[in-house]
Amino acid sequence: MPLLPSQTPRDHGGGLDAARAQFGGARADWLDLSTGINPVPYPVGEISAGAWTALPDRTAQDALIHAARQFWNVPEGAAILATHGASAPIARIPALLPAGTVDIPAPTYNEHAAAFEAQGWNQSETAPDARVLVNPNNPDGRLWAKADLTAPFTVIDESFCDVTPNASLIDVADQPGRVVLKSFGKFWGLAGLRLGFVIAAPETISRLADMTGPWSVSGPALEIGARALSDVTWANTTRARLKDDTTRLDALMTTKGAKLIGGTTLFRLYEVADAGDWQDRLARQHVWSRIFPYSRSYLRLGLPAPDRWAQLEEAL
Repeated sequence: MPLLPSQTPRDHGGGLDAARAQFGGARADWLDLSTGINPVPYPVGEISAGAWTALPDRTAQDALIHAARQFWNVPEGAAILATHGASAPIARIPALLPAGTVDIPAPTYNEHAAAFEAQGWNQSETAPDARVLVNPNNPDGRLWAKADLTAPFTVIDESFCDVTPNASLIDVADQPGRVVLKSFGKFWGLAGLRLGFVIAAPETISRLADMTGPWSVSGPALEIGARALSDVTWANTTRARLKDDTTRLDALMTTKGAKLIGGTTLFRLYEVADAGDWQDRLARQHVWSRIFPYSRSYLRLGLPAPDRWAQLEEAL
């Protein structure tokens, strides 16, 4: 079975420049709901001068890894690698093994299939050598369980799992053939910082570290990441706010005839009669949404910032 990228374009959220070219308006006029990024980002505070001017030292790296281990309750036997975003290790992980067959249940985040395809892998649901599970899944929010870890090598992408920490499969990260990915940009709303994590057995992390090279995470990212991961109060408050906001968004959309399919508290997936028409109508009011090349009815929306709800309500 051919991989998903061979069948459909590798689409992503964002793309406001293209939307502006078609529908006009300044960037500040647009409400971008096409991504699942928290619209109320973590307040980064002051950043030390040395974080900008010096090569990242071991102390800063160790502080970030310690904060990550505590925040995610990483098993003692697992190692952690900080990376420049989650996309970087996604592209490299398929090279850890000889090319074989991989099962990537679709629909899901398309960069995984593209990465495996680039390394010569083929897709198969029958006794695959590797499996990729996005937990919770993007775009439908499906959650996976330990019983689903059926392949010898399984990648568990938990980029959106910080809103539902009880659903995490982090406790298998110390087992051979299990790799857990974490994204910092989604929950903390700092996608531009480009910070991600790989959590796996020490041998796997050592090989990935050789692939990514030294100083793959910037000094400011190390400092901000350690600070944010240590702020449990902010995380708990944010989860509560996101839950309230998704309830509000669901009420708005279902009143307009959309049907809730799934999602997380960072993005919601709706079924509508014509997703392309919905996207165009919203875009004429400078609200950007996410549609998918494999579905004419799927419409995904992120959350507005607290001061931008009126724009969405008027557009609807």
